[in-house]
Amino acid sequence: MRDFKSFLAPLMREFVIFQKVSERWNESYDISLSRFDKHCQKQYPAACELTQEMVDTWCCQRETEINNSCITRIYAIVGLVRYLRKRGKTTVKEPIIPRKEPSVYIPHSFTHDELKKFFAVCDKAADNAKTEKQRLRHITIAVFFRLLYSSGVRTNEARKLRRKDVDLSHGILDIQSSKGYAQHYVVLHDSMTSLLRQYDAAMSKQYPKRTYFFPARNDSYHINKWVQNNFRRIWIQCSDGYATAYELRHNYAVENINNWIGEGFGFHKKLLYLSRSMGHSVLESTKYYYSLVPCLADILEAQTDDTMIPEVDYESF
Repeated sequence: MRDFKSFLAPLMREFVIFQKVSERWNESYDISLSRFDKHCQKQYPAACELTQEMVDTWCCQRETEINNSCITRIYAIVGLVRYLRKRGKTTVKEPIIPRKEPSVYIPHSFTHDELKKFFAVCDKAADNAKTEKQRLRHITIAVFFRLLYSSGVRTNEARKLRRKDVDLSHGILDIQSSKGYAQHYVVLHDSMTSLLRQYDAAMSKQYPKRTYFFPARNDSYHINKWVQNNFRRIWIQCSDGYATAYELRHNYAVENINNWIGEGFGFHKKLLYLSRSMGHSVLESTKYYYSLVPCLADILEAQTDDTMIPEVDYESF
C-alpha cells in the first residue's frame, strides 16, 4: 500500500483495505489514488475534509484525454467517493463518468504456426533452466499461457486463481475475481485439467501451503506487469506483429465461433454457453466477437486436433 500523505490518507487506507478484502482491488487503483492524494496535498494543503471542488477539479475530463483514458484515470476516485458516501463520511457527489468509447483496436489474429512457436519458446525456457526454482518459474509461465489459450479466462482471473478455486477432480475453475465482480465457472478441457494436475503436484512439493495456484513472492499472486513482460519477451521471438496476452481470450472466442458456423439453432445455444463461460453478463458482450471472426477459408487448421492445448511434456515436471 502506498504512503498517502494528504488529509484523506486514513480514509484512503480504509478504502484500499476494504477493496482488497472484498477482492475488488485493481493494481491501477494504486496509481490513481496516489495521484489524487498528491493533488489534494498540493492544491488544498490546509483542508481537513473532502469537497466537491477537489473531486471535480481532478475528475473533469482533460482536453488531451479521450473518454476511455479519463475513465481509467478517475475510476478509483469514483469508487472512493461511493465508499465514503455509503458510510456517511461525505456528501460529495460522485463524479460523472464519461461514456465509454468503442475500441478501434483490432486484436491480433493468431496463426497456428505463431501459437506453435509461442508455446515452444515457453517450453524451451523451462528445459534450459539451471535450478529447480527457475524451472518451476518457467513452467508456471508455460502453463499460465496455455490456460489463457484453452479456456478464454481473463488474465486477471488466471493471475488471482486460488488453489481452492481450482477443482482438479472435475476440471472446473471457480472464477471469484472477475471483471464486474461476477462469479462464474469455467469447465476445462480434459487435456488442460491433466496439465494443471501435473503442475499442481510439482508446485506443491516446493510450496505446499501456497494460497494462489500461480504463486508469486510472499504467497501473493502475480501482478499484471508479470503477464505483460513475459508475454512480450516470448512473443518477440515468434512474430514481428503486435499482440498481447489478453488476445488469447479473443482467439478462444473466435475459434469456438468458427467451429459452430453452419449449426443453425445449435449455434445460438452454444453462443450462450460461451458467454457464461467467459463471464459476460449479457449476450451482447459475446456477440462483439462476431466482428473478429475471419473468413471461413481462414479457419485455423489446429481445429482438427484432438486436444485444445499444445502438446507439453515436462517428464518429471
